Amino acid sequence: MAVQVHACLLGNWVNLGDDPQCTVGNHGSSPSKWWEENAEIWSPTEKEQDHTLYQLDYVHVYYKGVDYRINPIFIQIVNSL
Repeated sequence: MAVQVHACLLGNWVNLGDDPQCTVGNHGSSPSKWWEENAEIWSPTEKEQDHTLYQLDYVHVYYKGVDYRINPIFIQIVNSL
């Protein structure tokens, strides 16, 4: 079964696998490897400060030469046979 990782980047849904240079997560994994290896996101167990964007969960995505920091709700996984 093939896994596709899609992300909404600036309002456009893209298949991250379309860019061979794409990386996801703090370790810079390929999209499929990131998914297979636990889909790590940055998520603080305790907030250092309330009411700030800096403490929200996020995922780093490097896609087509641009670095993004997105909320995990903007990622979808598609399994195809």
